[in-house]
Parts: sequence; structure tokens; C-alpha cells
Amino acid sequence: MKKAGVAILGLGVVGGGTYKILTEKKEFFKKTQGVDITVECALEKNIERAKALGLSDSMIAANIEEVVSNPAVDIVVEVMGGVEPARTFVLKALMSGKSVVTSNKELFAKHWPELEAEAKKMNVGLFFEATCVGGVPIIRVLQESMQANEIKSIMGIINGTTNYILTKMANEGSSYEEALKEAQKLGYAEFNPTADVEGFDATYKLSILSSLAFNTKIYIDNVYREGITGVKAEDIAYGKEMGYTLKLLGIGKNTEKGVEVRVHPTFIKNDNPLASVNDSFNAVHIVGDSVGDIMLYGRGAGSLPTGSAIVSDIIFAAKHAEYFYSCFDNSEKGAKATRFVSDFKSKYYLRLIVKDAAGVLSEFTGVFAKNGISIEQVKQIAGKGGSAEVVIVTHDSKESAITKTLKKLAGMDIIKAIGGCIRIEE
Repeated sequence: MKKAGVAILGLGVVGGGTYKILTEKKEFFKKTQGVDITVECALEKNIERAKALGLSDSMIAANIEEVVSNPAVDIVVEVMGGVEPARTFVLKALMSGKSVVTSNKELFAKHWPELEAEAKKMNVGLFFEATCVGGVPIIRVLQESMQANEIKSIMGIINGTTNYILTKMANEGSSYEEALKEAQKLGYAEFNPTADVEGFDATYKLSILSSLAFNTKIYIDNVYREGITGVKAEDIAYGKEMGYTLKLLGIGKNTEKGVEVRVHPTFIKNDNPLASVNDSFNAVHIVGDSVGDIMLYGRGAGSLPTGSAIVSDIIFAAKHAEYFYSCFDNSEKGAKATRFVSDFKSKYYLRLIVKDAAGVLSEFTGVFAKNGISIEQVKQIAGKGGSAEVVIVTHDSKESAITKTLKKLAGMDIIKAIGGCIRIEE
């Protein structure tokens, strides 16, 4: 029976869940996978937390050198989060001939080329299933199950915090601020929620997923990013009346003109499978040229779901003597040959607050026509105090044309405010 010794860097929510699975299912893994996995040590500042999980004093490492010099450790699991000291610790583990399993999407998205280069040099494994979509096995599907396909698109709800907030706003009419407070109370959102609500977390994940999907290095700088902090409950309500559901989506498309990669609030039709993915759940929809549509759904975060993905990588590393690396040019120069589409096309939902007067509608719709934007729907809502709201849905339009139109509208006397601008995917 194959044996593997594991060290865990960080025993927080995810690290604790990983330790729990490895220890409680040790005999199960022997029976079903033919591997004997032992947690040899852990690096954790909070000694009481480590002891509460059941670690003895001898298992609690004082520093990273103690971990990487331990001959019983074959696999180092990094679940610390952040870039430093995680990057330094992972590099030390790789340089010491240890395979690494990580759930750190920020570290991986920003330093994947450097980490993989060291893993190749030392002929060790670098595994990252848990960096994207929690317990959903998306990485291995892209790496090992989609070889027969050129992937045309990958689109999904890849951040549970924002999905919970938007679900709360849609179902209960809560404001963004109210929904965020509830998410923080339940532990879905951090005290400082910026990484989630401003779309950084989803951007890191889309960078990783789209790189694998399209076989080219997609850096986070290539991803258009827009968070949900500007989303208003009234826009969600108006969208619902028109048959739309609002989600923060990570969208990657491999088109003839180039690769589109973007993260932003998006209206989708109510009958889209992603529209029914609520609360903290995640889902990813993939389109391959041979297989067609595939959708993966599950919990995108949490101690045991994410721990499940980490343990999957640990078992894979323990059972395979040969390691696999990127099939594309995963280097600092890797993305230079790839064309990116920044002026992408989509439908747009716009909400304008205008003067409630005769002739106003024809005056501002003329601006749309001058910029080559055709209008699919117009809905006027009676307002108060001499104002009215106008909701517009355009046909497919270029991002640049919408930007130019909004700039022109903002300078018109008849326009009191631009209440909302949301892209639509159908």
C-alpha cells in the first residue's frame, strides 16, 4: 500500500476541514483508494486551535524550515491565503522536493508560472483543485475530461458571497448594504469584503479556469472586472419583471476575434440553469465543440467542501508517480501571442432618471441611434417631483458604444441620473 505523509500550513476553516477529513477517513482511504495518508505536522500560530483539533505538541511545527526538512512529509498543503508568506513557504516546499497542494487562488493566479517552474525543476507535483469553486471538481474536469474538445466558453457563478448577497436582494428586496451585513453575520462575507464584492476573488478564479479552458495563459490583468457594490435593489426588481435574474458571473469566451474574459454583474434569462443557483452555491457552465453543454454545481466554499477538493489532490498526488504540468506556455511571456477582445458585445439594461416632460424620450433615444445602438425594449415608470424612470434594454451593442452613449447622456439637461447599467447574457 502506498503511503504519504502530509503537512498542513494553516489550520483555519479550510485547513481544519482538511485535517478532519484526513484523520476521520484514514481507514476509508486505505480501503477505497489503496493509500495510507498520515498528517505528520502542521504549521499554525494558534496553538490552542491546533490542539482543539487533536494535534499533539510534537505535531505542531514552529516554522516552515521544520516542515520542509521533515523526511516523513511528502506533500505540503497550503491553506493560509494571501500572497505572503504563502508564496515563500510554497517555494521552500517545492525546492525541498515536496509536492504542494494549495487552495490559494490569489497566490496561484498571480504566481502560477513561478510556482510551476520550480515544481518542474524539482519533478514534484503542484495541485490546485481547491483554488476554484470550492468542492466542485472543475480543475480536473478541464485538465483530464475535456481533451476531445475545443472549449468555446466557460461561464459561471464562482463566488459564493456575492451570490448570497444577490439572492437576498432578489428574494427579499434587501438593499446591498442590508444583504452584506447579513452575509457577514452568517460568516459568508469577511469583515473587509472587498475581495469578494469588488470581484477580485472571481477574477483570480476566472484567470485560472480560462487559462485551462483555452490553453493559453490568462493573467488577471487581462480580465475585465466589475463588482456588485453599485447594484441597486430596484434594478434587480425591474429585471425580474422583464424575465431576468442578476448574478455576478465570470465569463470566458474563445471567439474568432480573440479571447473575452470578464467578471461583472450580469442579467440572465430566468430559464438559464445558472439563474436557479442561489445562496452560497456555485456553478460553472462549459461549452465544448464535441460534448456540447456541461454544468457543474455545488458548494463553492466551506471547510468540508473545500477540504474535499484538497484531499482529492492529496490522494491523486499519493497515487501517481508522474506529474503533469501546463500544456500551454505558462510563463511571463505566455499570453503575448493571445488576442484579447476588450470591446466585447452584449445586450445592456439601462435605467435612466429623466425629467418628466414631453419629448424627452425621443430626445435621448436619438443619442442611442447616433452611436449605432438599437433599442429592444423601453419601459417608463412614473416618478415623483418632476422625474420619471426609463428602463431600456438594447440589442447587442459594443461596450465602447455604450460607454460613449452614457457619457453623452450624463451631460444632457434632461437626464437627472444614470441609475443602472447592467450587461445581459442570453
